[in-house]
Amino acid sequence: MLFRLSDVFKSYGVQDVLRGASLQINPGEHVGLVGRNGAGKSTIFRLVRGEESADKGEVIKARGVRLGLLDQHVHFEAGSTVHESALAAFGHLQQIEHEMHELEHEMSEPGADLEKVLERYSDLQHQFEHEGGFEYTAKAEAILLGLGFDKETWSMETSKLSGGQQNRLGLVRLLLAAPDVLLLDEPTNHLDVHAVEWLEEFLQSYQSAYVIVSHDRYFLDQSCRRIIELENGKAASYTGNYSSFLIEREERREAQQRAYDNQQQLIAKTQEFIRRNLAGQKTKQAKSRRTMLEKLERVDAVRRDQSSGDFRLQAIERTGNHVLTVTDLTVGYPDKLLAGTISFILRRGECLGIIGPNGSGKTTFLRTILNKVAPLTGEVRWGSKVQIGYYAQQLDDLDDRNEIIMELRRVAPSSATAGELRSFLAKFLFTGDDVYKHVRDLSGGEKGRLALAKLMA
Repeated sequence: MLFRLSDVFKSYGVQDVLRGASLQINPGEHVGLVGRNGAGKSTIFRLVRGEESADKGEVIKARGVRLGLLDQHVHFEAGSTVHESALAAFGHLQQIEHEMHELEHEMSEPGADLEKVLERYSDLQHQFEHEGGFEYTAKAEAILLGLGFDKETWSMETSKLSGGQQNRLGLVRLLLAAPDVLLLDEPTNHLDVHAVEWLEEFLQSYQSAYVIVSHDRYFLDQSCRRIIELENGKAASYTGNYSSFLIEREERREAQQRAYDNQQQLIAKTQEFIRRNLAGQKTKQAKSRRTMLEKLERVDAVRRDQSSGDFRLQAIERTGNHVLTVTDLTVGYPDKLLAGTISFILRRGECLGIIGPNGSGKTTFLRTILNKVAPLTGEVRWGSKVQIGYYAQQLDDLDDRNEIIMELRRVAPSSATAGELRSFLAKFLFTGDDVYKHVRDLSGGEKGRLALAKLMA
């Protein structure tokens, strides 16, 4: 056993996230943790890491277990390069290597206690070899290449990486650290197709345990041999990949519904018997059956999946025929050109997709046409009556201090009533008292839905 949750309860304000959840992760298991946004997936990671404590129940970790979690915001040492940041995962080996170099220098100095120095050097060399010291650089470079960092990027300072590149480098560092159990929260979010394929192959042969939170069904199919579903605050375990889980879950729900229907029929017949006989000749039997009903463990009715959100845009004022005209645009920064000779016309009603590897300039291009980054050359011209909505990769337009309804009010018409705001938020699955939750308490997926709500409002 690596870690276990036993009958864990966890609430945030009025929202009960976990209601008696129990699960266990064992060495070598490859697990997918699934559930709707806000079901408690990231909460479980925080509980296991000790960042938060359970309101009730136990979170038990094996003694000395090393956990590895990919943080949503990755930090690197100031001034470090991509290559140096990757090798930093082997800090202990680098320390041994550094001491060995010092001992080599000491050997050449007159008056050194050569026997003592050689003995220490021999011990360090044996430890260095035993812990993979002669392979760690090659291993780091292989993972860098696999996750899309070609050799030209290795000398770049981490401060100059895009948000997606920084997250990928954080994943590189995490994989190299080789903890006892990897906790991967949406690891494919910032990966291109080739990097996702490489990660799938890497995880399939990974010897240690990992738990993946992901909405990428194909990735879960390729990477997981067990699925744990969080639903209504509880955890249910299924053997097999995601496709097998969908089949078995439907079979379990059908069996549960049959058991519920049968029990309801039994309860109805028993209640009718009690009603007719409580004051008659069979009073003793009626009382006995009433006691039986009171002690009966009730089967829950099957709760079908919640409805999906209503993410339709409202009618807007008609623009000119040419929405956006880009002419000979070059994007990047004074010391780094990312993409050039970009020319196109986006007409009313058209949809344009921007694709390319991580770090090729997609986000910089968007920020350039939004006038957040100055173009190196060329021209960007928006059409008449064009209103622009921007969904940022880092969701940095959300104010953590606000309640959901107040965050929406920031972009809503001043005449909008609280009822109108609540009705609009309901389309994005924020209902009841959910609208009074603080942004800081939302899961990543819930923040994404709120950002979409603001964009479409």
